[in-house]
Amino acid sequence: MRVIEKKLHGGLSDETLREFGERLTYLRNLEARKEEVKNSIEAQGKLTDEIVASLELVNTLAEVEDIYRPYKQKKKTRATVAKAKGLEPLANIILEQKETTPIEEIAKAYVTKPENINENTPKEAIVKNVEEALQGAKDIIAEIISDNPEYRKQIKRRCYREGFIVTKATKPEEKTAYNMYYEFSEKINQIPSHRILAINRGEKEEYLKVKLDKNEEDIINYIKKDVIKGKTQFTEILEDTILDSWERLIEPSIDREIRSDLTEKAEIQAIKVFGKNAKPLLLAAPLKGYTVMGFDPAYRTGCKIAVIDETGKLLDTTTVYPTEPQNDVEGAKAKLKELIKKYNVNVIAIGNGTASRESESFVSDMIKEIKEDVHYAIVSEAGASVYSASKLATEEYPDINVSLRGAISIARRLQDPLAELVKIDPKAIGVGQYQHDVDQKKLTESLTGVVEDAVNEVGVDVNTATPSLLSYVSGINKTIAGNIVKYRDENGKIKERKELLKVAKLGKAAFEQCAGFIRIPGGKNPLEITAVHPESYEIAEKLLEKIGYKANDLLDKEKIKEIRSSLENIKLQETAKELEVGEMTLKDIIEELSKPGRDPRDEMPKQILRADVLKFEDLIEGMVLSGTVRNVTDFGAFVDIGVKHDGLVHISELSNSFVKNPSDVVSVGDIVKVKVIGIDSERQKVKLSMKDV
Repeated sequence: MRVIEKKLHGGLSDETLREFGERLTYLRNLEARKEEVKNSIEAQGKLTDEIVASLELVNTLAEVEDIYRPYKQKKKTRATVAKAKGLEPLANIILEQKETTPIEEIAKAYVTKPENINENTPKEAIVKNVEEALQGAKDIIAEIISDNPEYRKQIKRRCYREGFIVTKATKPEEKTAYNMYYEFSEKINQIPSHRILAINRGEKEEYLKVKLDKNEEDIINYIKKDVIKGKTQFTEILEDTILDSWERLIEPSIDREIRSDLTEKAEIQAIKVFGKNAKPLLLAAPLKGYTVMGFDPAYRTGCKIAVIDETGKLLDTTTVYPTEPQNDVEGAKAKLKELIKKYNVNVIAIGNGTASRESESFVSDMIKEIKEDVHYAIVSEAGASVYSASKLATEEYPDINVSLRGAISIARRLQDPLAELVKIDPKAIGVGQYQHDVDQKKLTESLTGVVEDAVNEVGVDVNTATPSLLSYVSGINKTIAGNIVKYRDENGKIKERKELLKVAKLGKAAFEQCAGFIRIPGGKNPLEITAVHPESYEIAEKLLEKIGYKANDLLDKEKIKEIRSSLENIKLQETAKELEVGEMTLKDIIEELSKPGRDPRDEMPKQILRADVLKFEDLIEGMVLSGTVRNVTDFGAFVDIGVKHDGLVHISELSNSFVKNPSDVVSVGDIVKVKVIGIDSERQKVKLSMKDV
């Protein structure tokens, strides 16, 4: 419910609200875990005021687990075996370091006497000799040291502050995508998220060995200083035990925790990057009023062609073979020319996958041979094959071959990116970094939220929207979306928003949430081509009346200009008091009445339409070109300049000023001017710069 929400949260962005939501969930989980730990320790009869105070002070789940570690039910360890043998008191004597009786003499008391052993005595309860007794005591002490939450906290701090992540190649003679990590070292607290994910992948694929370098001597001395109380007969035993505790217990577990923590933070960043990239892609400017030919390139199986009219309706399909091995260039040209003439095709959308550049060259040559004014655009085909074989595609095009559905999707995503891309699993959209390496549940949740934001920002024509599009509107789930379409089919066009209350399972609460995002062009109420919520209709009408207009005037293009001009002169604070409405709500209403029926995507950068192809061989250093930003990562932006592979604008080349985050400078879909600063012919890679262009 847009109007109420803004009044409550002070106009925060969707992204900020989602971050607050994630933080709130984390804090609730933290408090719940604190209670669980407290109850568990209390059930053991070991809860103290000190433990309660420690739990109240910590701010992370990791710190809670460190406090709980000594009380956690453990699997069989060397320490639990020693405790079962009754060696805990001996361990305490060594730790206290007060006894002057030789420790070997003390340990004799813990050796199981032969007369106490019979056939019913468990083997695990027997202590054979003094050496075994002392070793068991040392094992118990090693675990006590390892479980100390303060030690773990301080050791982790030192590792983060001074430690390095170091990688080496497992097969240095092999050239792989991980070459830069074959002899690599970077401070743990400085390594960026994309490098963490790259290292993790290289390790998983067994190209890299990874370790954390830290100042072990400093850490061991820190523990010794706290544990050892002056020079005694126990000093050497404790020094050996501390070293064992570090090497066997502390270091492996601390390394795992740090690696896990780095990975979690890297995944969160990668998911954010993906979300930031996905939204502008979804909100890319639609190509309205054009008949589009979708061209799905391929080699052996042929290029699939689909023609759709300006409303997205499928007109025709075919398959042509201009690429290897058939190379039927003339036959393919003849067929496409025939379709262009028959359906008055304006634009050809070419998928950017396999055989894309060969297909682009073919299309460019063909355009030169016809008199019709036709252009082409390269379109991301990410997820098209997934969609083609989906249940949804089968329902939409039951009589169309699976392979041809991809061409339809490519054409439609140029014509209306949002309506088409919502049909695809968000993570298959293909804009991000290492999206397949991150927590898939978290990625899906985040991207679903991003898609909802995009859909709600644009608004949805309830009479033409597919169930896929409707299901992303706030308050509408897949079941309700299906019911809306069913209601539409049975009763004809929906004429006003409140009619939605007749749709099965769409109750009052769902209506309040979705109403402001639903659009009804040509309906009973002109306000319903805007985002003005039904709760604010009366205020909107009073506002229009105040400046001398009625709701019906929103349908008159000439009067809209006059309305906009009058609304610009409204005194916000004064009018809000007069209409008894919040200033933020009134500001929203003014914005909507100024541009009724507007599509915010119309203000986004337009797709570059080309008529001629640029070959890799045409590139010259210093050349300035226009390109489309296809992907933005933490280390730079990838720009499509019309050659086979997108060129990279490294973060250091994005601006003359310092850039902390590439997404502060560019977004997916932006049209930018770039200069060629490096050409790698062997690897077909291009380095680009946005400085001084």
